[in-house]
Amino acid sequence: MDNNLYLNYDINGQTMKLKSHGDWILQNIAAIESSLKKLPKAKKISWDVSGVDRFDSAGIVLFIKYSKSLSSMSELNMIGYTSEQKSLYDFLTHSKQSKYTKRKDSYLEKLGKSTTEVFLDINNFISFLGHVVIAILSLFIKPKNIRFKETIYHMQKSGINAILIVGMTAFLVGMVIAYQGSVQLAKFGADIFIVDTVGISITRELGPMITAIVIAGRSGSAYTAEIGAMKITDEISAMKTMGFDPFYFLVLPRIFALMLVLPLLVFFADIVGIFGGLVASYMQLNIPAAQFLDRLHEALELKHYFLGLIKTPIFAFFIAIIGCYKGFSVSHNTESLGLNTTSSVVIGIFMVIAIDALFSVLFTKFGL
Repeated sequence: MDNNLYLNYDINGQTMKLKSHGDWILQNIAAIESSLKKLPKAKKISWDVSGVDRFDSAGIVLFIKYSKSLSSMSELNMIGYTSEQKSLYDFLTHSKQSKYTKRKDSYLEKLGKSTTEVFLDINNFISFLGHVVIAILSLFIKPKNIRFKETIYHMQKSGINAILIVGMTAFLVGMVIAYQGSVQLAKFGADIFIVDTVGISITRELGPMITAIVIAGRSGSAYTAEIGAMKITDEISAMKTMGFDPFYFLVLPRIFALMLVLPLLVFFADIVGIFGGLVASYMQLNIPAAQFLDRLHEALELKHYFLGLIKTPIFAFFIAIIGCYKGFSVSHNTESLGLNTTSSVVIGIFMVIAIDALFSVLFTKFGL
């Protein structure tokens, strides 16, 4: 037999009669739990709570905890509880066990949230773009802020290291154009005009656009991942603390590097793409290389090359700035890094295609 202010019990063989009394409230929880921990084991337990004067939520929670513990080890029978105590017990048990599910948004709510997020993202991008423009203009006042070493480093990473993939892509595109075009031209006996198709389409449209798309997927995503990782590890915050402007060290070198190197990659892609067309023309139409080059010299005007090259710095600027912006948009978690990296690639490719379409309309309008 054991007695205290809140609990007493009596054991008869393997049966224990347990009776609670007093106030089972927050102020007494420590003492009550101490008594409950000292209870001996028994096969059958009869727990009488009729002697409890007051229960609060803390007392009920403690009661729930030990009733489950005792029932898992013994045959537990509860007696003496009032309807009010049972209601509080049921409420707290249900609240603890039930999982509240968030109400699903309707289609209009999802559309509204998505639209708001898009407009906020556009607003933040315009603000970021303004900061970049101000930083570029300030270089005319303080040229010493130009980071030549970093710019050359990113030129190597974005340009020289991308030559292989750009060359392979351009070569295959040139072959595809020649193969597909030769099938149609052969029907009219105009085999030689495949040279015109390959030369003009590669230099004027496909060479610059395909190269920019490859760079957007390769270098644009790398810019986001690099800057995003620096943000997660608080390196950017450390730079600001030490008085360094991240735009001069992280953004402008990448923009300048890509604007300088992309025209060179396009020039290389034009040559390789035309070579791919030459190979396909020889294999499909038996056009010798000398004849192909003679016709190319006649059909391909220099303006087509320059019209294709004019677009490349614009492509490079937007690919770089989107990649950097998405890097600065990364939150302090890896999921955000992945989402923003994917987003930078998608938006970068979309911008390349949209800008190319705009230039095509303008060139056509002005008769170029």
